[in-house]
Amino acid sequence: MSRSTQFALSNLSSLLILATLAATLATAEDQKSSKAGKKAALKKGQDKKALAKKPDAKKPIRKTPGAADIGSRDKKGIEFFEKKIRPVLVKHCYECHSAESDEVEGELVLDTRKGILKGGASGHAIVPGNLGESLLIKSIRYEGDFDMPPETQLPESVIADFERWIKMGAPDPREGKAFSRKAIDFDAAREFWAFRPISGSVPPKVGDPAWPRNTIDRFILSGLEAKGLKPNADADPVVLVRRVYFDLTGLPPTTEQVDQFVADPSPAALKKLVDRLLETPQFGERWGRHWLDVVRYAESTGMERNFTFPYAWRYRDYVIKSFNEDKPFDRFITEQVAGDLLSTDDIEQRNENIIATGLLALGTKSLNERNKEKFLMDVVDEQIDVTTQAFLGTTASCARCHDHKFDPIPQSEYYSLAGVFTSTDTFYGTGNNRGNRQAGRLLALGPEGVSPASAAKGNAKGAQNGNRKALNKQLVAAQRKLTKLNEQAAKNPAIAKRAAAAKAQVKRLQTRLKRLGSAKPTVAKKSPGNAILVMAVQDSPRPADTAVRIRGEASDHGDMMPRGFLTIATPESAPTVDGKVSGRLQYAEWLTAKDNPLTARVAANRVWQHLFGRGIVVSVNNFGVTGTPPTHPELLDALARELTENNWSIKHLIRTVMVSRTYQLSSAVSKNSLEVDPDNNLFWRMNQRRLEVEAIRDSVLAVSGKLDMKPATGSVVQQVGNADIGTSVSPTRFAGANFKRSVYLPIVRGAVPEMLQAFDFPDPSIIYGQREVTTVPTQALFMMNSSFMLEQSREFANRLLAREGISDAERVEWAYRLALGRRPTSEQSSHVLKFIKQTMSADEDSGSADAEVNAWLPFCQTLFASSEFRYVN
Repeated sequence: MSRSTQFALSNLSSLLILATLAATLATAEDQKSSKAGKKAALKKGQDKKALAKKPDAKKPIRKTPGAADIGSRDKKGIEFFEKKIRPVLVKHCYECHSAESDEVEGELVLDTRKGILKGGASGHAIVPGNLGESLLIKSIRYEGDFDMPPETQLPESVIADFERWIKMGAPDPREGKAFSRKAIDFDAAREFWAFRPISGSVPPKVGDPAWPRNTIDRFILSGLEAKGLKPNADADPVVLVRRVYFDLTGLPPTTEQVDQFVADPSPAALKKLVDRLLETPQFGERWGRHWLDVVRYAESTGMERNFTFPYAWRYRDYVIKSFNEDKPFDRFITEQVAGDLLSTDDIEQRNENIIATGLLALGTKSLNERNKEKFLMDVVDEQIDVTTQAFLGTTASCARCHDHKFDPIPQSEYYSLAGVFTSTDTFYGTGNNRGNRQAGRLLALGPEGVSPASAAKGNAKGAQNGNRKALNKQLVAAQRKLTKLNEQAAKNPAIAKRAAAAKAQVKRLQTRLKRLGSAKPTVAKKSPGNAILVMAVQDSPRPADTAVRIRGEASDHGDMMPRGFLTIATPESAPTVDGKVSGRLQYAEWLTAKDNPLTARVAANRVWQHLFGRGIVVSVNNFGVTGTPPTHPELLDALARELTENNWSIKHLIRTVMVSRTYQLSSAVSKNSLEVDPDNNLFWRMNQRRLEVEAIRDSVLAVSGKLDMKPATGSVVQQVGNADIGTSVSPTRFAGANFKRSVYLPIVRGAVPEMLQAFDFPDPSIIYGQREVTTVPTQALFMMNSSFMLEQSREFANRLLAREGISDAERVEWAYRLALGRRPTSEQSSHVLKFIKQTMSADEDSGSADAEVNAWLPFCQTLFASSEFRYVN
């Protein structure tokens, strides 16, 4: 370590001064809001002692539920419970552990939240957030005093679901006895706001007619005036231009671009800027990534056997291209659901339409599943889930095992929709690699037509030298377990069956290790001729209706259900499904029908959420009863109409929102407004927002001068080929240096890049509409210590020093403008120059050749690590 580096690290006070002066920290703004909010709450009569117990805004906090009372209000967690947990409890536990049991065994009831928390004679069944103290987990793992269910152990994937549920705080909406539902009254259900027809209400009159710039402003101002509030002043042009660039491109503006806008910040100039940025390729990269969150885009199967999807990137590129072309959103939906069924005479368009259906193939796959029918129904459930949440904001998959507990979706209609997808063949690949019980195929798109193609066999070149360490670790654990069970079996013959199973597991692991050692390196086969391989779907040769599965069990068939759609979103009559087709095209037509009240509302709400940091409906994926009602229902309907009446143009809707005065407001805190509306539900100011991790990473590279703006060709995953991650190829294989935009990074389930994990990148197995924002120490540590940040800080310093003919004071100003979009104050500049002079002097004394770079590097890193760098106001 050079003397300059030692000096910089030891001179902590100077670094702290830099950190303070480098930015007006966004967290400081939050702390002001928090303090003002507390005062307002106290004025409203809240208990001071209770309020004092709330987390201090200065301390790092993680905004995730950690207790049952919090978890019960967690909408996403409740959806997870309804889909993954309740069906298992009903099937395997209620017979002996519910209020309806003839005799409750072990004093344990599992059909209510209170019952499962209280536990039975042996202790707590679950302790939210604590797997070690949750006896239920020990029981289903067969590691405790009781093995549950006693007949056969639950699949690994189900056990993993229970572990995840407990980690998220065990959200559970059940009160009292198990739920019993009456017949659904659809007419009454349509009185709920989300299922009503989109209104054509006239924009309200306002007291200050000079303030609004468009219809949006009239709705917002009307709401504020009703509460006696006024909107904030307009944002400073320097702040606004940075906001616009990040919202449309995910990149910071250059100093020249800031100067150009500041010279003319008029509404007309803003509109021209918005129009220009909407036409840049960076727009599709930014907004395409938003959509990839919603459709759980990833490049591997996830779950127990994590096999690669080498061609998933084609769907990624399709999404980016669609946003750049401003493809009408109803067409965008149709292509993803039924692109293969659309007529076209153009081969390129045909290929694009088929690639679009990759949406239905990208989900997680339980390749360990032996039962082919269960595997099929799991794939179908995943397809129903993504299309209903992404397009309708409806959790229809909760009706797989029973009528939806909250929304008017009967189980019978779930299986009417399931019939559409059981009549669809899904081509997801993964190859016939060892251990893959549910290998799929791909589609080959060639000049002569479309045909199924076997996924390439074998693993990536050199994969036999991959991760044997994981297998050895599993083997050691399995051998220890076998030894323990053999000792127990000698005293208790009942244990013999479990010992035999453990022995078989040891043998399987030994065989896998042996095969891995003898495997010859192979590479993925090329597609035949000029064909390209894709993940997609096609209609089954024999489309047919499917039966209701009793309690969601794949093999327990009930009545046959004719293919169809959800009654609640069909005001008149749904399109019929011809028996000779799957019904996907009719499904797409139904999704985008003018009288479907959900699709346009959901899409418009997503646009608003990305531009304001929160939706008019906060629960962007759930417009149902357990979601949150809209703060401005008439405005939401106006935006939905604006979308549909302008050819479903997302760019048009974005432009309409961004030229509103509401979008251009300052994020400053008004004491009076904060007291009345502390959560900014009325949008009296712009919400301060932390950038998504992709924008943070891309900004670091842009400022350092290392960002490669050229779109990626393919993916690292394609280079790896067909592989079982963790067995035939190490997860580290996907972590190589890459200076492309972050949207092109490999998104492998279970191996997401480190920086993305640190800053709340969504779990790519889950349908996300809005990312979580946490503030935890690991984020600060990453910005301070990671090799990526250190390297880019050095590149930033080199960039500053490479500019000739300017003084150090001008260089400091340029650094601030590059990183934060603004000039430093005179005091900030003075402190920085003093720090750099001291550091350089210490390094020169040591004779270092890099004295100047080493002096500027800590300053550059401090700018990157500041909150102002990561936030937009």
